[in-house]
Amino acid sequence: MNRRDWLKASALATGSLPFMAGAWNGLAAMTAPGVKHNTSRRLTDAEFQAQAPGELKARLFANENPFGPSDKAKKAIIDSIANSYQYPFMRLGELEEKITAFEGIQKAQLLLSAGSSPLLMAAAICFCKDGGNVVTGDPTYEDLPQCAERLGAKWIKVPLTADYKMDLDAMEKAVNADTKLVYICNPNNPTATAVDTEKLKAFCERVSKKVTVFVDEAYIDYLPDPQSVTLVDGVKKGQNLIVARTFSKLYGFAGLRVGYIISQPSILQNMEKFTKDKYAISALALPAAIASYQDQPFLQDALKKTIASKEYLYKVLKEEGYEYIPSVANFVMFPLKMDGQRFVEEMMKRGVGLRNWQFNNQEWCRISIGRMDEMEAFAAAFKELS
Repeated sequence: MNRRDWLKASALATGSLPFMAGAWNGLAAMTAPGVKHNTSRRLTDAEFQAQAPGELKARLFANENPFGPSDKAKKAIIDSIANSYQYPFMRLGELEEKITAFEGIQKAQLLLSAGSSPLLMAAAICFCKDGGNVVTGDPTYEDLPQCAERLGAKWIKVPLTADYKMDLDAMEKAVNADTKLVYICNPNNPTATAVDTEKLKAFCERVSKKVTVFVDEAYIDYLPDPQSVTLVDGVKKGQNLIVARTFSKLYGFAGLRVGYIISQPSILQNMEKFTKDKYAISALALPAAIASYQDQPFLQDALKKTIASKEYLYKVLKEEGYEYIPSVANFVMFPLKMDGQRFVEEMMKRGVGLRNWQFNNQEWCRISIGRMDEMEAFAAAFKELS
């Protein structure tokens, strides 16, 4: 779902992918040699909101972190309320210093904003305002390519591989003289899969010599070792890359809105023309981000709870005879045995909010990982329909 509309592999793989080999092989076989083009049919956001009950037992439609934000972030918000009448630009440098020090980058390589959505839009406008095309996997997160389409650019959709990952070889072949941007969401939304790190780094090194590559790392904090997976090193090497990060996921800032991109100074200078950048961050969100950035005890605790809820979900699905795509993020995609829109509507009647997709001639549900009580509410409602 659109971030703006909703306010807007190893340790993790081992702990969160207890998937039977036979079941996974069967699911992957459904897609060989690759996933067919997405023919998504799902409720619009307006329709979804109209059907949502006043209170939900389980809010599992927006890939939020229901365990956050951290206590440090909450205290920072409370402490900042008295001075929230002031513009917060005096503290922007603190967050920039924390990020640049941790990532080992220069201040000129960093652009902050109120969540990553304004930065996705800025990239679409900056690169596609005069047409051309943007190459993405399919299905993937749609904000940037949809914006590019509205500007008159063509959206080239490259089907995923048989195991629901970005087909980097096919995406590279899809790049042509009119390509303005290649967009890669890794881990990918809605499939919750990640591509091989070394293959992605090699892809970016090659392709960025021809066209700018935008790597959206919104869910990277759910991986066991984000620093070994990120493409920030490519930026530091001078590659033509844009790397996006957000506090909206594991940090629990979906409603607070803080995000940033890391890229070459010349790229950021052009993109700044099309976004309100760091000055859009609120006086409450900024100190919260400063307080919680790289708060490892909190992040690891939220990750541990996410894995526990995900393992419970896997167990429920298997008990009901359902397969699923092994997930490295905070949501899971599984194929349905009934019409997707009807499934979402019936679950909503039972107080459980979900989202559906349709691709590869199959109806799918994407379920965000919630608190254990929310997963139990899902299980109770799901068993009535499964």
